[in-house]
Amino acid sequence: MVSSKDVAKRAGVSQSTVSRVLNDSPSVSKDNIEKVTKAMKDLNYRPNSIARSLVSKQTKTLALISGPLHNPFFVETTTSIVNYANEKGYKMNVFFENMGDNMSVYESVLSMQLDGLILSSIFMDDPIYEELQSLNIPFVMFNRKHNKGGNFVEIDNEKAGKMAADHLIDLGHEKIGYIGGPLYTSTFYGRYTGFRKEIEKRTALDQALIHETDTSEEAVREAVLKMMGRKHKPTAIFAATDAIAIFAIDTLKELGYGIPEDISICGMDNVRMARHHAFELTTIGHETDKNLGRLGIEHLIELIEDSDDPKEQVRITMDPILYQRKTTCKL
Repeated sequence: MVSSKDVAKRAGVSQSTVSRVLNDSPSVSKDNIEKVTKAMKDLNYRPNSIARSLVSKQTKTLALISGPLHNPFFVETTTSIVNYANEKGYKMNVFFENMGDNMSVYESVLSMQLDGLILSSIFMDDPIYEELQSLNIPFVMFNRKHNKGGNFVEIDNEKAGKMAADHLIDLGHEKIGYIGGPLYTSTFYGRYTGFRKEIEKRTALDQALIHETDTSEEAVREAVLKMMGRKHKPTAIFAATDAIAIFAIDTLKELGYGIPEDISICGMDNVRMARHHAFELTTIGHETDKNLGRLGIEHLIELIEDSDDPKEQVRITMDPILYQRKTTCKL
């Protein structure tokens, strides 16, 4: 098995120079970097990451616990997070939440040696929060957050829910349905709270048009069928994610309804697919081009690499913005 000593001999440098090259030390000359790199390639040398982590006290390994992939928001954020981590020289272990029961996922993550953790899977009162704090590694929540605070990057969900209600009411709609996810998550709790308060303030809330689901396509379809099977049908729906909106549109079209001439739909998240010319979804997002996952991983790596210079906690709540497209119109 090739060792760093063999690399040093082949390159004609000291073993400490090889070590400095492996640890990206700025004190190594370009000539020596080239010699060591060539020697490693010639000898097919792969550094022992465990041994390096013991010296540097860093594993250069992170973990992501993402929401479910049936939601394009999490497809986009997972891609952004993994790509940025790779750019910065970190390996990323990716896990996906098990709706309602994340303990098996957390057990896997907590057993690993990590430099940091980024997650969107946490619930508002999740007991795992204390365990995450006891790890003594930085962790950043994105999209969702815990009631006890911590490091997080989110959109103002309550304001977004209010914005959706205002938009639909301003278009003349009074019978407005809502389809969201579990209210034990900060995203859906905030979106529903903002929506409900504004509906109650400006018109009347029909509880029969409110549907809390597990966000799967089957559950959204069932919610739409129940809504449209009533005598007093909604003329508009606020879908608390773009994925829910797209599932709802598919079911409504299958039932023969036109969007938006028969029923208006407003989503939330402004995923790339929302701009698809097939439906051009009216939705709510935030202004920056960077998604919440990308912002979260940037802050996580900054916390890791500036650990000797502790900063204030990362607590970012971004203002929502309405992107009015072609799935909503005046009644």
